Amino acid sequence: MSEPTALGTELTSLARELDAADELSGLRARFVLDDAVYLDGNSLGALPVSVPGRLADVVYREWGELRIRSWDESGWWTAPERIGDRIAPLVGAAPGQIVVGDSTSVNVFKAVVAAVRMADGDGGGRRDEILVDATTFPTDGYIAESAARMTGRTLRPVTPAEVPAALGDRTAAVLLNHVDYRTGRLHDLPALTAAIHEAGAYAVWDLCHSAGALPVGLDAHGVDLAVGCTYKYLNGGPGSPAYLYVRQDLQPRFDSPLPGWTSHATPFAMDPSYEPATGAPRGRVGTPDILSMLALEAALDVWHGGRGGGTAEEAGARVGSGVGVTIESVRAKSLALTDFFLRCVAAYVPEGRVESLTPTAHAERGSQVALRCDDAGDIMKRLIHQGVIGDFRHPDVLRFGFTPLYVSFTDAERAARVLGETVGALG
Repeated sequence: MSEPTALGTELTSLARELDAADELSGLRARFVLDDAVYLDGNSLGALPVSVPGRLADVVYREWGELRIRSWDESGWWTAPERIGDRIAPLVGAAPGQIVVGDSTSVNVFKAVVAAVRMADGDGGGRRDEILVDATTFPTDGYIAESAARMTGRTLRPVTPAEVPAALGDRTAAVLLNHVDYRTGRLHDLPALTAAIHEAGAYAVWDLCHSAGALPVGLDAHGVDLAVGCTYKYLNGGPGSPAYLYVRQDLQPRFDSPLPGWTSHATPFAMDPSYEPATGAPRGRVGTPDILSMLALEAALDVWHGGRGGGTAEEAGARVGSGVGVTIESVRAKSLALTDFFLRCVAAYVPEGRVESLTPTAHAERGSQVALRCDDAGDIMKRLIHQGVIGDFRHPDVLRFGFTPLYVSFTDAERAARVLGETVGALG
């Protein structure tokens, strides 16, 4: 490692000052971390310290001792809605609109097909086109294409910027990502949702790279349907269940293409004919995946303070209190971290060797920084070997995710310094 320059010393000192003033710095102790700089929370969040003990209790006591009784006595049966109500304030939703379960892909399928079916029920002529974000995560595109075939629609890929001009009386539904997974670009959810509604269509948003990192405002902006994963900024663990948001007034019309027994109005009647439940439970399908679901519930304690449970109003009060964490404070730190990281990259990395794909404007930035450079795959391997963990996206993108709950300004400075040394050593 090279000797620190005057600028390097200045940035190191500034990082310490910023950490000392950081109101969220105490949250770092709520995660299982080591000496590495972990900047891959936009792929898999770090392990909250509350999770192992909670899972041990679920396995040994609730499953091992109470066994089948835990569906009632331990609240297993109501977990999908209860945990949905805990996620709700983090994405700007009132209680009773989010159900947890299944994967993001499955929930995208439910949401897109249901949106098309609602468009069919609106009258005014057949809407035969689905718009999908052309830059979306591949699975969303695959699912949208399948949903289009199943519903007899045409799928039309467009960029988010092209959506307003592409909308028309043929548009049934639009599937968009809130934050681009490659570049970290934040798309304008309020304006795009308004444009979709003006065209008489339904908006479906993928929140995988925004929930837990920045305010979303689902209710405030009238979003129709939304989906998201929980293993990134919500730190629910590998493969933790996703969630589905259905706006309150649309719930009576939500016609799921996957009607399972747990979404039945009387699930234990075992009625051969299907009658959907009321409210968010319409989004359920099969038996809840209890182990991963309750690990997620424990992980959400980081946000709400203390043991999980309670209503969405109670969760929201905790998020807004000194006990919990506000999404606004997380967003403020996210922007400060990414600003500082970009400043350090400019100082440490030889000029012309990397190009930031992430917008500089705060209104257009998620909680990651994507840098394009030659030999990106090899560089990321070298960074990981030196304890700076980000990820590589083909063909030439270094991706660094900043989870404000546990990433420090010292982490950001060290990551940029090691990146500069690594790129410089390669010439």
